[in-house]
Amino acid sequence: MFNFFANLFGYVLNFVYNLVNNYGLAIILFTLLIKILMLPLSIKQQKTMIKSQKLQEKIKILQFKYKNDQEKLNQEMMRLYKEENMSPFSGCLSSIAQFILLISIFYMVRCPLTYMKKVDNNTVNSYIEQLKQAEKPVSPAYPEIDLIREAEFLKEKNPEDENIGKFNINMDFLGIDLSKIPQQNLGDWTVYIIPILYILSTFVTMKVTTSMQESMKNKKNAKEEKIIDGNTGEVESKQLVKKDENEYDMMAQTNKMMSWMMPIMSVSISLVAPLGLALYWLINNIVMLVERLILNKCVKD
Repeated sequence: MFNFFANLFGYVLNFVYNLVNNYGLAIILFTLLIKILMLPLSIKQQKTMIKSQKLQEKIKILQFKYKNDQEKLNQEMMRLYKEENMSPFSGCLSSIAQFILLISIFYMVRCPLTYMKKVDNNTVNSYIEQLKQAEKPVSPAYPEIDLIREAEFLKEKNPEDENIGKFNINMDFLGIDLSKIPQQNLGDWTVYIIPILYILSTFVTMKVTTSMQESMKNKKNAKEEKIIDGNTGEVESKQLVKKDENEYDMMAQTNKMMSWMMPIMSVSISLVAPLGLALYWLINNIVMLVERLILNKCVKD
C-alpha cells in the first residue's frame, strides 16, 4: 500500500520538479499541493472535533443519569451517537490518512529514482554495484541518494546509458545540499540548518497547540454544568466538574507525552536521513500550524 501511494506521489513530485528544476522548491510546492488536497479532510476533522466536544457534554449527562445501570448507559450512548449521526471511531480516518501520507512520502524521499524518476530497480541495483566496485561510499539505507550524488562519475563510466540523465536531480536549495545526511557530514554546518528550523517550528506548534487546549479548557469550565438526577430531580454539578477536570488533566498529560515523543523521533530520523526529508517535515509543520490557526478561527461547527 505504501509503495502504491509513494509511486503516485512520485508522479506529482516529478511533475512539479520538471516545472521548477529544483528539488527543494519542488518539495515545498508538493507539500502545499498535498495540504490543499487534504484540506476537506482537515475541515471535516475540525468539525468532528467540535461536534465531539459538544457530544461529550451529553454523554456526561447520560453517565451521571445512568451511573448505576451500565447496560442502559451503553444503550443510551449508542442511541445518542446514532441521533447525532456520529461514530465513536470518527476521528480514526484522519489519523490513518496522516500515517499513510507520512510513510509514503518517506518512501518517496528515500528512493527518488524509483518513485520520482521511475528508474527500473535492476538498473538502480546495477549502478549501486558499480559504486561499490569503485569503492565509493554507499549508504545501506539511502543508496539512491548516493547514485544522485555520484551522477557525474557514473556518466563518465556509462556515456551511452540514457538512464544516467535521470540521476541528475538538482539537490541544491539555497546553498544547502538536500542529498546530504547530517550524521555523515558532521563537519558541514549547513546540514544543521533545516533540522534546527524544524525543531524550532515544532516547539512553536506545541506552544500554540497547548495554548489552544488551555483556552478550550477555560471556556469549558466557565460553563455551569447542570445534571438532573433522574431519581431526586436535584441539580448536581460539582462531582461532574471535578471528574471532567481530572479527565482533561489525564488527556493533557497524554497529549503532552505524545507531543514530545513525535518531535524527538522525527528529529532523530532527520539526523540520519537525507535533508530532503527534513525539509518536507519543516514545511509540513509550518503549513499545518497556519492551517490549524485558520481552521480554529473559521470552522465553528
